[in-house]
Amino acid sequence: MNADLEKLMSLQQLDSAASDAQRRLADEPERIKSLDARIDAAKQAVASAKERLAANQAARRDIEKDVAVHQGRLSKFRDQAMAVKTNQEYAAVQHEIAFAQAEIKKREDQILELMVEADDLSAAVKKADAAAAAEQKTVDADRQALTKQLAQLKDDLQRIAIERAAVVSGITPQVLSTFELIAKRRGGVAIAEARDGMCTLCHVRLRPQVFNQIRRNDEILQCDHCNRIMFFSPAAIHVTENGPV
Repeated sequence: MNADLEKLMSLQQLDSAASDAQRRLADEPERIKSLDARIDAAKQAVASAKERLAANQAARRDIEKDVAVHQGRLSKFRDQAMAVKTNQEYAAVQHEIAFAQAEIKKREDQILELMVEADDLSAAVKKADAAAAAEQKTVDADRQALTKQLAQLKDDLQRIAIERAAVVSGITPQVLSTFELIAKRRGGVAIAEARDGMCTLCHVRLRPQVFNQIRRNDEILQCDHCNRIMFFSPAAIHVTENGPV
């Protein structure tokens, strides 16, 4: 195989790996933001559950105050019933007593409903607290994993830079210049495999004579359509937009 062509294939692999690492590093803020959002959502679920329980308790206290008011009125009317002197007055007091008793009964029923609801709400708070604690533990682990991944990516970039410099030093300057110009114009991918008489990246059929020349891998040849540098691999090395694989 042509020495420059072989080095260009290695260079493309390094550049594609570096591009992927840089992209993943660039995604770091969004990944951290996503982790923060998960914690915020868990905390909000706890806060919402506690708010519903607090509202239930506040409503119960308000109703209990109403019960106390009606109980006070009931006590007062019962005292009045002992002092009435006419049937009309007695009937009026009994009416007030019945009304107060009905109001107390209605509110006691409401309190009972709120107590039952409070049990469910308390359980919901405990469930939300447990879920938040579990999510915090998971997110903490994810943060640690992310930190390790980012450190590894940075190490990879340093290693790739060293390896790239070594590869580049052995490539003919004019060939390297052509590679870098194509890479700049073609999204970082400057070489492509020729297979079945076609460029595997732009999918345009190559002229038979050109394809036969490419099959020998003994010179730098370019696709007439996308201008990428072509190579042929009997082992069927696949080249994608992310480089040779």
